[in-house]
Amino acid sequence: MTENIRDKVVVITGASSGLGEATVRRLAREGARLVLGARRIDRLQALARELSLGEEAALQTDVTSFDEVKRLVDHAVRLHGRIDVLLNNAGLMPHSPLERCKVEDWDRTIDVNLKGVLYGIGAALPHMKAQKSGHIINVSSVAGHKVNPGGAVYAATKHGVRVISEGLRQEVKPYNIRTTIISPGAVATELPDSVTETDVAENVRALYQRVAIPADSFARAVVFAMSQPEDVDINEILFRPTAQEY
Repeated sequence: MTENIRDKVVVITGASSGLGEATVRRLAREGARLVLGARRIDRLQALARELSLGEEAALQTDVTSFDEVKRLVDHAVRLHGRIDVLLNNAGLMPHSPLERCKVEDWDRTIDVNLKGVLYGIGAALPHMKAQKSGHIINVSSVAGHKVNPGGAVYAATKHGVRVISEGLRQEVKPYNIRTTIISPGAVATELPDSVTETDVAENVRALYQRVAIPADSFARAVVFAMSQPEDVDINEILFRPTAQEY
């Protein structure tokens, strides 16, 4: 399952914790060349040191800024001469009922979860088109397939990621570029910490404590998609904890 990964140049956003960190650790073991972006540069640098990725493997990146995302991707190309895989992973989940009118949370959710993915695509596509190769992996969610009360805005962004990814899939066929959407259920990460409403956060944390599975489950899905032969395009993976009903 780990074929075709060694020496691939992989750029990962949101790499300082959770799904991103777990994927960094697994891909490092498989010999990928990793370039990591996240806002928390201290954690990124510590991870890069621990895994002996080199000082230049970590770059502070806020995915709500197209310039910073482009700088991250261009940095990877300068370091390694190409970009083989972009994992648009950065995300947050500040659930709340719409009637509470949490406008700041709405804006942040759209900026990170939706525009951040678009910025990653926009930064990577010129290089991948020139190479006539590449793989863009976008992170959706079970919430990208269904919506529950309190999760409307988050679900809208994750539905949006799936729509963007499907449009991208069709557009990049002439350039030999692959696309994958990964939609995880409850995975043990810091995502519940992004919920700003106390009562909602308690419910989310209770669900995660009851059913969440390790973040490496996501990393294994990334490896599965990446390791396929070039003529195989794994377009969508949806997975949950076995115990998760939603």
